Amino acid sequence: MTAQLIDGIQLSQHLRTEVKLRAAALTAQGKTAGLAVILVGENPASQVYVRNKVKACEDCGIYSILDKQPADLSEAALLDRISALNADPKIHGILVQLPLPAHIDTHKVLEAIALEKDVDGFHITNAGLLMTGQPLFRPCTPYGVMKMLESIDYPLRGAHAVVVGASNIVGKPQAMLLLQAGATVTICNSKTRDLGLHTRMADVLVVATGKRNLVTADMVKPGAVVLDVGMNRDDAGKLCGDVDFAATKEVAAYITPVPGGVGPMTITMLLVNTIEAAERI
Repeated sequence: MTAQLIDGIQLSQHLRTEVKLRAAALTAQGKTAGLAVILVGENPASQVYVRNKVKACEDCGIYSILDKQPADLSEAALLDRISALNADPKIHGILVQLPLPAHIDTHKVLEAIALEKDVDGFHITNAGLLMTGQPLFRPCTPYGVMKMLESIDYPLRGAHAVVVGASNIVGKPQAMLLLQAGATVTICNSKTRDLGLHTRMADVLVVATGKRNLVTADMVKPGAVVLDVGMNRDDAGKLCGDVDFAATKEVAAYITPVPGGVGPMTITMLLVNTIEAAERI
């Protein structure tokens, strides 16, 4: 058995077509959805990410600004910039690209973003709303994973979902979304004993650790759905995920590739959240 690929590029294109239509509808009402992306420093990976986000906005009819700041920008200056964007009626979503330089308190910065403009869904209040099943915004990567499961019409109700990774950005919100969909959820972290014992019980396995080939084929239940959120590079410098793709695709029923899987969905769901923010006003 060779797994069917869940093509994040194809699904993203479909969803972005919907975003374009919604953006056009707003324009017809005299309103243009707007996203501000703040980049502090010269992190090469972050520069690529923000360029892709700005380009995606342009392609979908969303107004965007890229606010590039030097690495030595003070925390106070960054908070002032966020305050100005909070008050800007042309901006409906604000994204601060992570990671930030070490001298800046990431939590303080994320909590300075107005709730109604927190399109990344990282504000502590939005995290609490997600916990109670009433999210204002769903964090983009977990939201994208849920859309991928929806695209294959996977019956999550009663399924056993295992999430490997417990970050605030992916792992924890992913577990909450799966739980709300009716799945029985296990969360594994770096302290988990015998990781394979848990992953082999998963009907749906989401891996988000940033550790190349952490999950191997013998750790996957035959017929499982495997969603690889990881983004790493192999010894040849090629992009790869947290799952041993070549071997695992012979065991799983569905699997996401890296690249071309969850990655494109993350940016797409940012666009969806930005449109939703503009539509609420």
